[in-house]
Amino acid sequence: MTAERRNPIRWVRPVLSLPALAVALAMTISPLLGAATTERIVIDPLTGVAIHGFDPVAYFTDRVAAAGRAELEFTYEGVVWRFRNAGNRAAFADRPDVYMPRFGGYDPVVLGRAVASPGHPQVWLIAENRLYMFHTRENRDTFAADPRRADELAQAKWPGVERALLP
Repeated sequence: MTAERRNPIRWVRPVLSLPALAVALAMTISPLLGAATTERIVIDPLTGVAIHGFDPVAYFTDRVAAAGRAELEFTYEGVVWRFRNAGNRAAFADRPDVYMPRFGGYDPVVLGRAVASPGHPQVWLIAENRLYMFHTRENRDTFAADPRRADELAQAKWPGVERALLP
């Protein structure tokens, strides 16, 4: 065996150069990282399900944050929504404008500062018959202190934030 073959580092050539590997890795990971903040509706970046699979109707009917079931899905605005029961799915299909979280599930307090921050489906509030989701409990409390004013601030900033979210 020649000296060159005995030294494995010299005869093994990398399949990808370091820059090519970095580009390939970035192309694989970037869709997963940005999924929750590049959509008009908050989705789970791993499953693509709206509001992390929670049933939007249950907030109104049961006053709880309840996970929906995979076998009870409905697609609306290009996003899959899950529901606890067929009645909730039918109610949403009939009136999604009533049951969808305001601002697509983004935190309205943070939106008031022109920033998109996905709300957490277990930190929520119904005000003026609309579902709001918040990034933190503190934001929910801030919103609850003056819901009308907080909604107005978020509404004023939402068009610009929404344009930035669209691909």
